[in-house]
Amino acid sequence: MSVTENTPDRDSTDPSRPAPDPSGARVPAVRPPPPPSRPSRKRRLWLWGLAGGLGLILAGVALSQFWMGRPIPVAAEIVTPAPVTRVLAVNGRLSARHSVDVRTRVGGAVVALPVAEGDTVGAGQVLARIDAEAQNTVVRQAMAALDAALIAQDEAQGTYDRSLALGANVAPSVLESQARTVQSAGQEVARLTAVLDQAQVALRDHTIRAPMDGTVLALEAEAGQIVDPATPLLTLADLGDLIVEADVDETYATQISVGQPAVLQLVGETGTRDGRVDFVSRQVDVATGGLAVRISFDDPVDAPVGLTVAANIIVDRRDAALTVPRTALRSGADGTGVFVVEDGAARLRPVTVVEWPAARLVVTSGMAEGDVVITDATGIAEGQAVVVEQP
Repeated sequence: MSVTENTPDRDSTDPSRPAPDPSGARVPAVRPPPPPSRPSRKRRLWLWGLAGGLGLILAGVALSQFWMGRPIPVAAEIVTPAPVTRVLAVNGRLSARHSVDVRTRVGGAVVALPVAEGDTVGAGQVLARIDAEAQNTVVRQAMAALDAALIAQDEAQGTYDRSLALGANVAPSVLESQARTVQSAGQEVARLTAVLDQAQVALRDHTIRAPMDGTVLALEAEAGQIVDPATPLLTLADLGDLIVEADVDETYATQISVGQPAVLQLVGETGTRDGRVDFVSRQVDVATGGLAVRISFDDPVDAPVGLTVAANIIVDRRDAALTVPRTALRSGADGTGVFVVEDGAARLRPVTVVEWPAARLVVTSGMAEGDVVITDATGIAEGQAVVVEQP
């Protein structure tokens, strides 16, 4: 019995199916390629953000170019000569020109203090007494020793005079010995006289007297207190001649000189007083960087010592000078300059100014009368279009 195999023709099969392998091996099926994947949501957001940022940058550049092309309003002033006074303002303290801390030359207990703070005393008046009992004893001993020496001197001189009267009856050697005795007695008298003088000087030092006319500003000691030469007893000052003591920063040390006028105002007063610099130290304090100055009043002042005084020292006066506001200055590596308005644009003009702690500075070169100066150089660029604001 024969079996007949029915094999379908290739033309009647699906064209997409592969032809059977003659070797009988199985051929894998061919699948269509997957569709293209769509970008994730996060990636799409990032791309949109990048595109938006570029758009903002381009819009900003375009806007800045638009505004740079438009003139910006600026405040300006016309440079005009005017009187200028350069003033240095400092604070000082009221002080007595002549003041002294009174001290004792000897140690001991204060037994008397017959003055009080605020008392006016005259030169030589007793201010204090130190216990002098021990020194009185020293003086009495010195006086007794001197008296004995004087008696010995008189006796030696008498003996020598009698020997001279006897003439040739006294040997020359005896006369020479007596003469030396007289000489020695005189030297002892001189020595003991000096001892007595020294003791009396020390006794006088136990009484403290005023070295000048003045007022007792402060008492530092009390009756019964033990003091020594290092202990101040009181402060005495002449209040008839008050001055202002102040320190000037070393930056302006070369600008201050004797004779410069000053306007002074005592704290608590609304009026001012005229004065004048009458002393400038020749040495700067290396610790503080200050230069000591003294200013005297044209008229006497009756006020407490130590009072704060505001002093305006007039350093320079000019009848006509060109000035600019400090805010108009622009400083850089190439120097100092100001912006002037020329043909509707800001132009940087190099200038030289007198540096001083003031709102307006004197211009010594680089400016001319009639120049229009921009009063605030902040944000201004060379060649920028500007328009002057009307006041």
